[in-house]
Amino acid sequence: HGSVILGWDLLHVYNVTEYKVSNFEQRLMGEIEFRLERTPVEESDDEVQHDEIPTGKCIAPVFDKKLKNFRAMEGVPVTFTCKVVGIPIPKVYWFKDGKQILKKNEHYKRTREGDGTCSLHIEATTSDDDGNYTVMAANPQGRNSCSGHLIVQTGPFRGRLTPLIHSQRVRSRVQEVEEGEPVHERFFQPHFLQAPGDMVAHEGRLCRLDCKVSGLPNPDLMWLLKGRQIFPDLRHRMLVRENGVHSLLIDPLMQSDAGTYTCIATNKAGQSSFSLELNVMEKEVKKVPMFLERLQNTGIAEGNPVRLECRVAGMPPPVIYWKKDNDTISPNKDRVSMHQDATGYVCLLIQPTRKEDAGWYTVSAKNEAGIVSCTARLDIYAQWHQQIPQPTKIVRPSGSRYAALTIQGLDIMSAFPTTDNSPILFASSPVEAALESDEL
Repeated sequence: HGSVILGWDLLHVYNVTEYKVSNFEQRLMGEIEFRLERTPVEESDDEVQHDEIPTGKCIAPVFDKKLKNFRAMEGVPVTFTCKVVGIPIPKVYWFKDGKQILKKNEHYKRTREGDGTCSLHIEATTSDDDGNYTVMAANPQGRNSCSGHLIVQTGPFRGRLTPLIHSQRVRSRVQEVEEGEPVHERFFQPHFLQAPGDMVAHEGRLCRLDCKVSGLPNPDLMWLLKGRQIFPDLRHRMLVRENGVHSLLIDPLMQSDAGTYTCIATNKAGQSSFSLELNVMEKEVKKVPMFLERLQNTGIAEGNPVRLECRVAGMPPPVIYWKKDNDTISPNKDRVSMHQDATGYVCLLIQPTRKEDAGWYTVSAKNEAGIVSCTARLDIYAQWHQQIPQPTKIVRPSGSRYAALTIQGLDIMSAFPTTDNSPILFASSPVEAALESDEL
């Protein structure tokens, strides 16, 4: 921790403070970055080489830590620091006010660590150091840059003697550390012991990406989707368990989460990475079943076939159940069969019908979203043959009957006078009289 304490002391002794640039300065730095990312640059002086474009997953440079803006007194040291990763490892270029800082310029000291931390150090600032500083990282996949602004203040500094005396003590402590016995510390490049392969996950559910990595010191992990860094938010969480397993949790998963995921592990010894493809299966839209056409009350003569039909829709497609008078109908009966198709048509076929088939029939449609039912009546009529009645015969009195009455001394014509001289009809019996009356 000594280096951290020394850095803190130096920052305050030399009166170097961070500040927020104005919108105008921010736009100016953005224009410089835009131009630099599209213009040729001289060869980088670092040891990174990109002789061949690697096969497999490539990631354009990504800044895990960007340059800051400083305000400092003239003559004090200032260090710009950033951290950049990419696949393959990016080359790094430094610029001041849009002009590249070359290696031969001894006013600036550049350093780079294996985890992607890059620094530009100015030992003693002058008024000429005031301006915009830009670091650009590049690999075959693309370029990326970030900028910081330095304001150098000149003029007398009240209480300057005390800070200088204090700075001498700090320098003395630094020399003591440097002149002491060297501390040998071994570093090991990150190595993934466990990494997931390509995955398929369901929209709306939890998705978990687990990996395990070794390295000394313990590596820092960065997750990227389609080359863009993933930051913790309401749907994304990064966890580290005691057994060293790192996890990226996405909950709930969305269609926009599909794509190529890359995990980059970095420490002072270097970096390592893996990539995978995540496919997101579209979430099923669940809809409660509903009847487009309901069962209808039906009557049929015994012995004839009958179809009880309806049409139902739902998502996912519902399962159909039939009941008769609250008793479940088994589909394996000889006379009873059940049918349905992809259009939602549902049918219960009874062939042939019997008297005992009469009753109340209920069809139910059920899926994950719910259940719906409808009921109808089936009546079975008895089979019978209708007798066609014969036409009634009107019995007219025969001549023998008239003769018998005349013999008995009855004058028929005078006893039943008629006005229209129409013949008189007689029934041969009371039944015939009734039939005759009905006929009339």
